[in-house]
Amino acid sequence: MDDADFVDHVADRLAALPGVEAVALGGSRAQGTARPDSDWDLAIYYRGSFEPRTLRDIGWPGEVFDIGGWGGGLYNGGAWLSIDGRKVDVHYRDLGVIDHQLAEAESGRFVVERLMFHVVGIPSYLLLAELALNQTLRGSLPRPDYPERLRAEAPGAWWGWATGTLDYASANHVPPGRTAMALGLAAQAAAAGAHAVLAARGRWITNDKRLLTEAGLDHLDAVFAERIDGPDDLAEVMARIRTECGDAVRRAERELLGYQDSNLN
Repeated sequence: MDDADFVDHVADRLAALPGVEAVALGGSRAQGTARPDSDWDLAIYYRGSFEPRTLRDIGWPGEVFDIGGWGGGLYNGGAWLSIDGRKVDVHYRDLGVIDHQLAEAESGRFVVERLMFHVVGIPSYLLLAELALNQTLRGSLPRPDYPERLRAEAPGAWWGWATGTLDYASANHVPPGRTAMALGLAAQAAAAGAHAVLAARGRWITNDKRLLTEAGLDHLDAVFAERIDGPDDLAEVMARIRTECGDAVRRAERELLGYQDSNLN
């Protein structure tokens, strides 16, 4: 079947599962950045409880995880499936959790959770970013705007994380030439700096794949790829990452101030 028929077929089956209130298409397929070989990401939205056994009983090849099977927390489980020759990821999303995270974000609060494949983990407002960027296929879902309080508070929190991480790496890993550890922390700082930029601009992001690009920091790839022969080279890399990220954050914060001033006038 073609892609349109395929996604309709899968959405119908998912929407029919007990407790499911809505189904959404996410990831690159929803945002128009997919490659021909990109996976299909779908989210099922329920309130309070969902029984993964009902998804497992459909019989699609793959692995269906229990609630909490991906470590609990924000990413509370899902499934890796093969349907009609296509790779499909299904994510479980509890609308009660989303209601709470929306209230937190509107108050300017968020937390960061560790998650595999993400350099600094994921912010709790990622659940809202998904709603804003995904395509609702079945049912009805909110499409939140970027909360003003979050836009005001998150950049400073992210940039504080970035600078603290760079300070520690520069003081403790650079002098003895512990390159791997220093660059690992530098990558975390770059990711946190990118989050700061996007938060100041009020732009949603759902994963790390385009994090630096969306923040205008993908040129840092070349900085990380430079040859390092000792502590002096490593210190130079740290300084450049701090400068590039800091300049981007300050530009974004100036844009934010201009936006706030225009709303007051």
